[in-house]
Amino acid sequence: MATVAAKLGVLMACALLLLAVGCQASPFWPLEVGFYHDKCPQAEAVVKGVMEKAISQNPGNGAAMIRMLFHDCFVEGCDASVLLDPTPFSPTPEKLSPPNDPSLRGFELIDAIKDAVEAACPGVVSCADIVAFAARDASCILSRGKVNFKMPSGRRDGTFSNASEPLKFLVPPASNLSDLVDSFVVKGLNTEDLVILSGAHTIGRSHCSSFVPDRLNAPSDINGSLAAFLRRQCPADATSGGNDPTVMQDVVTPNKLDRQYYKNVLSHTVLFTSDAALMTSEETARMVVDNANIPGWWEDRFEKAMVKMAGIEVKTGYQGQIRKNCRAINHY
Repeated sequence: MATVAAKLGVLMACALLLLAVGCQASPFWPLEVGFYHDKCPQAEAVVKGVMEKAISQNPGNGAAMIRMLFHDCFVEGCDASVLLDPTPFSPTPEKLSPPNDPSLRGFELIDAIKDAVEAACPGVVSCADIVAFAARDASCILSRGKVNFKMPSGRRDGTFSNASEPLKFLVPPASNLSDLVDSFVVKGLNTEDLVILSGAHTIGRSHCSSFVPDRLNAPSDINGSLAAFLRRQCPADATSGGNDPTVMQDVVTPNKLDRQYYKNVLSHTVLFTSDAALMTSEETARMVVDNANIPGWWEDRFEKAMVKMAGIEVKTGYQGQIRKNCRAINHY
């Protein structure tokens, strides 16, 4: 009996050791809908309330949040690294990189949301989840409820941010289709995701410098009437600084998230080479036609693509941290 008991004791100890090692080797958890239900049940409602007020004041605030999610997730994953300010130890974070500076906006809105959430539940909700919730709510509000989906959460905030990283993963608006597809594939997204998420260009504004060189100052397929309008709005030598005004990306329904973007692609009334590039292959051109012509087709796919994008390389479990201030990492 003593021998049997000793063997059982050894087996139990081994099982506990394996369990402990397993826990240490897999410090992750999957994202889930309602992650904050027990710890901060009002979190998502707080985010939505701030977003509704911000978009009522300026619809561009919604466009900024959707773009913020894209620029965050494609660099270091969806970890709010794009929000970090420069410090003596990290003087050039992502937000100072050319793909983000000066065009990426909405940092003050994230601050306002974080303040409201912290007032309700201090130290519980990550900045990465706030960005994801804000982009989801912006999509719903700007689409008049036609884009309405649940956003899984449980992300944690990253502690690394460097201006060199966006240059690796955020391709410029003058990119061709092959470069665009490659940039999505490396992040686990496919060609359809590219076409669907490009539809977000139906809202927001663009700096003239993002399209003037290759769309107005060089041969392109851009509609003549639109080109004439844009030349009146944009200086011929528009650059990323100085005299670089902005124009609406969609002149038909500029403040509504809808399928108008695809109609604009078909009529050659889009700003970027990357938009026009969707018509350069039979596969993507067919997708453009379907999104333009079938009611509800794009909205349904946009919901799924947003959730998929918001899951890129997320940090969960014991990774990262929950920042007290979205602009700075916590001191350990």
